[in-house]
Amino acid sequence: MSLLGIDLGTGSVKAAIVDEGRVSAKRSRTYAVRSPHPGWAECEPQDWLDATIDVTAGVLADASVEGVGFSGQMHGVVLVDEHLAPLRPAIIWADARSIAQAERMSRDLSADELSRLGSPAVAGFAATTLAWLVEHEPDVLSRAAFALQPKDWLRARLGGAVVTDPSDASGTLLSDVVSGVWSTTAVGWAGIDPGLLPPIAASGAEAGTLTIGGGHLPCVVGGADTACALAGLGLVAGDGFLAVGSGAQVVRVMDQPILDESLRTHTFAAAGEAGSSWYRIGAMQSAGLALTPTLAMLGATVDEAAAALAEGMRDDDPIFVPYLAGERTPFMDQRLRGSWSGLSLGTDRSALLRSVLEGVAQAVALGVAAVQESGAVLPEQVPLVGGGTHDPAFRQLLADATGLSLAVTDAPDAAVVGAALLAGGVTANPHPPARLSVVEPRTEAAERLESRRARMVGLALMQEVP
Repeated sequence: MSLLGIDLGTGSVKAAIVDEGRVSAKRSRTYAVRSPHPGWAECEPQDWLDATIDVTAGVLADASVEGVGFSGQMHGVVLVDEHLAPLRPAIIWADARSIAQAERMSRDLSADELSRLGSPAVAGFAATTLAWLVEHEPDVLSRAAFALQPKDWLRARLGGAVVTDPSDASGTLLSDVVSGVWSTTAVGWAGIDPGLLPPIAASGAEAGTLTIGGGHLPCVVGGADTACALAGLGLVAGDGFLAVGSGAQVVRVMDQPILDESLRTHTFAAAGEAGSSWYRIGAMQSAGLALTPTLAMLGATVDEAAAALAEGMRDDDPIFVPYLAGERTPFMDQRLRGSWSGLSLGTDRSALLRSVLEGVAQAVALGVAAVQESGAVLPEQVPLVGGGTHDPAFRQLLADATGLSLAVTDAPDAAVVGAALLAGGVTANPHPPARLSVVEPRTEAAERLESRRARMVGLALMQEVP
């Protein structure tokens, strides 16, 4: 059975034809993320729609599919009128304008209440973004018929139902992750009309018929990107994965909603029926998001940094704090900033480049520790995925820093595959991608990195943040 998956990402959309869990054709197209003010991150929904129409026409030109499933970036807000016309640019997950609202939510709600919402109060989630809109754009909000997640707007705009699923709802800070229903406490705190929020249905529930690719195709609701990636990787309760790209995620799948009252991690619903499966996630912003601009400052490429790392780390390499744009797990503090420490007359360009890659790996290691300390213990062997994991030296650094046995897995299409599988009523890929090799941590290197990680944390926490 051939199915179409559509994955609406932060900077691009991907469409793929999936047969028996494997991609037979795919196409992607990028679009802009705009920042009209410092800390803001917005997209034009029309750009999403135009790009989606383009890529689906391409993959459907020589294919016949039986259904469509969606995957999408989490946490954002698309305000639309009754005709699904956007009333303003979409505010996406990377937006930090609602820091003050997040701080207020942290004061107003208890740790127990927040843990039932699945996350600490942070900027960029729908609850805090909507609270910002209540304060700053009440006229726009008063004209809104719905506040939708990105993939839900896209599906509805293509002719599907106005609905969301448990996995996307659980990432809004407006849903009780245990029961899978909208939280009256959180909705009341945000100050919005509950009618703005769509009904919640199973990720694989029928959601109408799309007009797409020159034809009409039945679709299902779909799921959040990480939840769809879990499905595409074929992971079930007890499994997990580590992904490193623009950001980094460490994930452990759970069959019970074990909440994290420390509020250092997130608990989200997996794709499927409400109340069927969950996952614990440590979400780190400081991977490629920190690496790319720092290498640009040094006039270096990723290949040059990898070559410097391959020379071997040295005890006198500087410590790089990678929090250029704040950090989520484990700090949940978007005011943190980056720095170098330990520069000397002997510090050369190679040492700086190595330190940048080390800082990223150390940020990932802190996320791994937070997830495991929350009670979501990772399996003995953890799949390693993502575009930031192709270099052998960096893979070894990740294994040494995290202490994990990492199974290198080539799965660039996991989310779009999971989206397509949902259209066939499947929540775990029966033909998961192969694990290509295993990288084991080295004891001596792990001990040295642990000592340097403690220094990095001290440097991050002692800084004066604005």
